[in-house]
Amino acid sequence: MNFKRFFNTLMLLSTAVLITPTSEAQPSDPPFLKYLNHPWVDSVLKTLSVDQQIAQSIWIAGWSNETIGHEVEVTDQIMKYGIGGVIFFQGTAGKQAELTNYYQKISKLPLLIAMDAEWGTGMRLDNVEKFPYQMTLGAIRNDSLIYRMGEAVASQFNRLGMHVNLAPVADININPKNPVINYRSFGENRDNVAGKSIMYMRGMQDKGVIATAKHFPGHGDTNVDSHNDRQGR
Repeated sequence: MNFKRFFNTLMLLSTAVLITPTSEAQPSDPPFLKYLNHPWVDSVLKTLSVDQQIAQSIWIAGWSNETIGHEVEVTDQIMKYGIGGVIFFQGTAGKQAELTNYYQKISKLPLLIAMDAEWGTGMRLDNVEKFPYQMTLGAIRNDSLIYRMGEAVASQFNRLGMHVNLAPVADININPKNPVINYRSFGENRDNVAGKSIMYMRGMQDKGVIATAKHFPGHGDTNVDSHNDRQGR
């Protein structure tokens, strides 16, 4: 897939929140930003109905270890509604690459492919190297090593044809009873968390992978797991 076409599709996703570090923290812009405001965006928007534009802001979940029925369902969503992207979860690298190639082939517009891979694609995929949890990385004094890990994670994404990593976790882990962030955070010191989050993002984005800093408004000070809690505490 042409990278320029993929990024122009990104510009159509008006509801997606994609966070990049400030220019002060990141002297050089990520390479994909050079396609910002590309005329291809307007030319495509003019051909889409309102419903089709809305569909471009919707990503659906995908698995590479599910049955053929799941693959058919994703295929139908792509062909019928023209969704904007797929967020992959558990599976294997080989099968995911196969599905990505197929989904891109049947989509009228280039799909954005994403994964929630905080410690690399091994967080989701079998038989793939896992990098250390962020809590472990928080103890590292040389932040350039965090940058290099970001580059390595980006290399995994590039090989699999993925564009967006829903990482890093930028929460400050200030509640000892927190059941959901814990080892996913760089720690309890805000300066350390901020510095390492930026270096992780820089490493990925300098290699062409879009990073997202999460969570908003902040998951570091909670004593419930929001995945399971329904009370809004």
